[in-house]
Amino acid sequence: MIVSSEAAGEVRTSPTVPASSRARPRWAQTISSDEALYDEAKAEGGEFLPAEMVDRLLAGESPIRVYRTYRGMTRKRLAEAAGIDPVYLTQIETGKRTGSPRTLTAIGRVLDVDPGDLL
Repeated sequence: MIVSSEAAGEVRTSPTVPASSRARPRWAQTISSDEALYDEAKAEGGEFLPAEMVDRLLAGESPIRVYRTYRGMTRKRLAEAAGIDPVYLTQIETGKRTGSPRTLTAIGRVLDVDPGDLL
């Protein structure tokens, strides 16, 4: 396609590249559609979390508490299954103490969650 313009008595023509053949900007190349992201996540497998649970995690609530309540477990039951004291679990959930890697691994095993997701 040729575009011409008349400015101050001059006629200039310049070729334009159709939009369909232009390269996408670098930033746009990394953006995927919602459908593509959904398809990728579904293909990975794993567990899908309800929106309410995701909202609680994003709001900063303790991941251990969120997963524990989602699994329908009491603190006492989780602590027993993980082999830790219920008071220690409460302290971890409330942020008064940090769990050791060993403790987080035990809790993650019981909740069927990667320990890294509990941080």
